[in-house]
Amino acid sequence: MLKQYRVRDYDFKLVILVAALTVIGIFAVGSAADESLQRTQIMGFIFGSFLMLVISLFDYSVLLKLYWLFYLGNLVLLGLVYQFGESSNNAQRWITLFGIRFQPSELAKILLILFYAQFIMKHKEKLNTFKYIALCCIFILPSLYLIYEQPNLSTTIVVAVMFCVIMFVGGISWKLVAGVLAVFIPTAIILFSIIIQPDQTLIKSYQQNRILAFLYPEQYAAAEAYQQLNSIMAIGSGQLHGKGYNTNEISSVKNGNFISEPQTDFIFAVIGEEFGFIGSCTVIILVILIALECLFIAHRAKDLAGSIIAAGMAGLIGFQGFLNIGVTTMLLPNTGVTLPFVSYGLTSLVSLYIGIGFVLNVGLQCKKYY
Repeated sequence: MLKQYRVRDYDFKLVILVAALTVIGIFAVGSAADESLQRTQIMGFIFGSFLMLVISLFDYSVLLKLYWLFYLGNLVLLGLVYQFGESSNNAQRWITLFGIRFQPSELAKILLILFYAQFIMKHKEKLNTFKYIALCCIFILPSLYLIYEQPNLSTTIVVAVMFCVIMFVGGISWKLVAGVLAVFIPTAIILFSIIIQPDQTLIKSYQQNRILAFLYPEQYAAAEAYQQLNSIMAIGSGQLHGKGYNTNEISSVKNGNFISEPQTDFIFAVIGEEFGFIGSCTVIILVILIALECLFIAHRAKDLAGSIIAAGMAGLIGFQGFLNIGVTTMLLPNTGVTLPFVSYGLTSLVSLYIGIGFVLNVGLQCKKYY
């Protein structure tokens, strides 16, 4: 499983980018919450970095032979959440195993990338047949359903988009993509027009209220739109340089309790307020650079499985980052998704580092052009 690698082939650039974004997140979490959460985030950074280093040195081609174990393990964990999960804030997303409390939906993203990387590569010649397209879709449905029922619509959307990226990189026909888009776009418009109706039953009432709050924020200013409106005011108040780290202004978003749990979904508001436009742009640029570096590795991967792993991580980090920042700046309805490597969350942070470990190993085995 371990191979001989050259140090110069190790993608230290990606490691530095990920570490820099995580350090910013650690400071932001320390300002948004108490010191205990910051210490937990630091421990997640250390543990995640260790796992990333170890995984990056193992041959991913060998590990991918366990792809059915990854898939079944993912379903078992999500099933345990469905049956015995712990509830918090009206959501059942956590389980405790061997004294460790974690969120399986975060780990599911990585396990599904690994599963599809091997499955698609084994059947790449048949991917554009009806049988294998149907199988790929059938395999993703149980995970989407179990995550949606937690309820966790935001993660369901992220996993669905990640699946689309995987299928595209896997080599699905452009004609099929065009056909799906031709059906999907008008269907999405019709569904959107339905879910904003008062008597709709497609989504839960609180999810509908979030969409309506996005469309008509002035009507929901004291309810569903409250956090997003305060978020954009906080970001704007930071101006160019921000109010300073761990500001003690009572009117700040964290001291004034204008946003509940700002260390998770609305961590970008804290960064915008305390580090200003410069700090906000730094975070956005780091997210983009990490996603682009993963895509660069995907382009140079030795095989299709490697390309899917790296591109899948790029899609996950890029889209989830866009979703989180879009919510905090009110470009999108409130979805409740975390900012990769920045928001507080041990499972999310460690899972992302595991994914980056696989990307680094893909990079170590990339095609050489010299």
